[in-house]
Amino acid sequence: MFEFLFKQQASQASVAGQPSAGGPQAPLGTPAERRAAQAELARNLAGDEAAAVELILNSEFADVRLAAAEHVVSQAALETVQHAVRNSDRRVAKLVQGRLDAIRHFQAEQKQAAVCIALAQRLLADEKLTPNQVADLDRQWKVIDAAPTAAAEFVRVRNALGERLEAQVALQRAVIDALAALRKQPDPAEFARIAAEHAEHLAAPERASLPRHLLQDFDAALAAGHAALPASAAAAPVPAPAPAAEAAATPAIAAPEDGAAGEGASAASQTDGAAVRAARPPKDKHKPTPAEQEANRHFMDLVDAMEAALAQGQLHIAAEHDKALKDSRTGRLTPAQAERLAHARGDLKRLGDWARWGGNVSREELVHAVEQLPSEGLGMSELAKKVGSMRERWKALDSVSGAAPKPLWEKFDAACTAAYAPAAAHFKHLADERHANAAKAQQLVDEANALIAQDAAQLEAAGGAQAERAESASGTLPHTHDWRTLASSTQRLRQAWSRLGTIDRKDKKRLDAAFNKAMDALMAPLDSQRKIEVARREQLIEEVGKLNPLDRHTIDTLRGLQESWQGHARALPLERKTEQALWQKFRSACDQIFAKRKEHAHAADHERKAHLHAREAICASLEGVTFEGEDKAVLAAIGKVLKDAATAWHATGVVPRASEQKIDQRYRAAVGALQAQADAIRKRAGAAQANAMREKLRLAQALERALADAGEIDDADWNARWQALPGLPAEQERTLRSRFDAALKAAGEGAAARSAYAGQLDNNRQRLLSEVLRLEILAGIDSGAEFAKDRLKMQVEVLQSSLKSGQKPASQAVQFLALCAMPALVDERTASRIEQLFRKIGAAEGK
Repeated sequence: MFEFLFKQQASQASVAGQPSAGGPQAPLGTPAERRAAQAELARNLAGDEAAAVELILNSEFADVRLAAAEHVVSQAALETVQHAVRNSDRRVAKLVQGRLDAIRHFQAEQKQAAVCIALAQRLLADEKLTPNQVADLDRQWKVIDAAPTAAAEFVRVRNALGERLEAQVALQRAVIDALAALRKQPDPAEFARIAAEHAEHLAAPERASLPRHLLQDFDAALAAGHAALPASAAAAPVPAPAPAAEAAATPAIAAPEDGAAGEGASAASQTDGAAVRAARPPKDKHKPTPAEQEANRHFMDLVDAMEAALAQGQLHIAAEHDKALKDSRTGRLTPAQAERLAHARGDLKRLGDWARWGGNVSREELVHAVEQLPSEGLGMSELAKKVGSMRERWKALDSVSGAAPKPLWEKFDAACTAAYAPAAAHFKHLADERHANAAKAQQLVDEANALIAQDAAQLEAAGGAQAERAESASGTLPHTHDWRTLASSTQRLRQAWSRLGTIDRKDKKRLDAAFNKAMDALMAPLDSQRKIEVARREQLIEEVGKLNPLDRHTIDTLRGLQESWQGHARALPLERKTEQALWQKFRSACDQIFAKRKEHAHAADHERKAHLHAREAICASLEGVTFEGEDKAVLAAIGKVLKDAATAWHATGVVPRASEQKIDQRYRAAVGALQAQADAIRKRAGAAQANAMREKLRLAQALERALADAGEIDDADWNARWQALPGLPAEQERTLRSRFDAALKAAGEGAAARSAYAGQLDNNRQRLLSEVLRLEILAGIDSGAEFAKDRLKMQVEVLQSSLKSGQKPASQAVQFLALCAMPALVDERTASRIEQLFRKIGAAEGK
């Protein structure tokens, strides 16, 4: 701030009015002279923006800077000046900031104008252009201060949009006029002309703007005209209605809400209506005023919107339009308009009734779906999302089909609460786990601090750090301190810390800092001692490198060094990475010695390689063997091959150690493949036997059912069906055959025997259910909710009987065979339960 002192000293050696070498600065002298000179420079800038910026940056007078700032207009220069004077000259900063704001505002306006022009071009290319879109476009453009070029481009595109809207109005008017003419039942020639014009209308470029209901009405009128065409041709011509009546019966064309597009569409509609009214003769009736026509047009626009909403299934929008129709005031409607309104309101009422009914049905389905959620076994996160989505769907139904009945809502809310209860408990459990993990972390921090205090006490008891260093220098570890325990404790603490679960974020940062601080203090003396131990390990490696491999005492010396290494490793384990690196160096030095002493073992290596080749040949023979024929023969052949291979394998000697594991794995893989093939054959045989047993059991049940239903039984036919099934092992065949023969015998001994046997079958049903339930308990199969009470009772009985008897119960297979031997009638539910027992017990027995 004392810069003016140096300027005064320099002014004595300078010439007044001479600029400095750095730029257009004022001449040095008195403050008044400098002010006058700099003001003269500011007046003579004449739009030189670079000189003005330099003058602002170098001038010490605020009014000179303000005068020079008037010549700065570009954005880059303004930003440079603003950065320089932001905290030193408020007036210049305010002026520069205002100009920058104006520039940025202008750029934003041009960007908005470009976006608006792009939107207009997209609308111009859109096939389904609507007046409301153009009206929204006009509203957006009104608030934009665009450049002349952008304004001219927008006017060009907007005129094209207006032409399209006028074409849409003309096309809709033509279709409406054609529909009115078609409803007057024209003669065949006029009917053909109207149909041809309609085809041209459908091929017009603006055909997508035609309302759907208008096309539907025209198609219906066209179909009715086709049906009535012969009768109209035969009948007398019907005079056409008055033009005024036709104009009154014509619906209004949909127009935009506001904006220039709405004005263009309305002007086109008014021009078209004026032409129609001028061409038609007047009729003696009340002529509506322009206000009434506008009210009628707005009224019919709401009717069109209501019909469109109904056609798209948007019931709530249609209801809002109907409410607006009730609140609006219009003149007298034509019969056609009144009919359209009544038809639309009838559809609204019908759809509303269906929506309420459908909404309640959907809510019942939602309640049922929520009640089923606990049984679906979903994860907790998925369950929470499901319940949330169900509630959202309920709210969506309220917006579409009205509010739900209170009892139904209470039922749904209770079901959601019950379904979400496991998720709530789960999330609470997770929060409890996080709190428990935080407590465990605090315990680890406290344990680390306790170890710090204990280690400090041990060092003091050992005589201090000097005694430690003296003992270490002698080449042995200090025995007064348990470094191994300290190392294992630190490792245990770090592992326990890494295994901690999730902790709340607010506690994790604090606990991490406390644990790291404690571990740093705990590891400081251990790291110092480990550095000493690393030097001792490196000394051992050097001693190994100095040994003579050909000396007879080298092996004993090497073993001594290895034992010394192991003693140091037990006394103080190093960091794993350092330990591994040093061990690799030590082992490499030892391996070099052993490698030189094992050069004479090449002959043994050749023999091991020969054994390896022999075993590889055995493996190749096992891998390439194939079998053909029946399963029994193949099974025997596999057994012989495996036996011969095992004999040959054990006859060979040892192989090189490097290849031993690999060749053993190959041999086991080849043997495993053959054993798997044998197991597959046995499994197929067991499956065939199990299927045969299942089919024979079903045949016996079918015979008993036929006997109980008093159907005709042909012994020869049933025996043939039995013989057609594959045979079973002796005990199973005998058991099922006895049941089958008993039913055949009862069927052939007459009505009395048959009735008695049928009664036995029916009486055994309850016993069969009990045995099925008992086997389900033993096999661990779910019996279903309807048997839960009986199952609990049966479990108690089974437990009591096993405790009382003190003997080992019969196997499940034996009890299942006894169940198959029991003649009894079964229903579909019991049959399915027996089928489950068969899959669990019978299939295992077949194996």
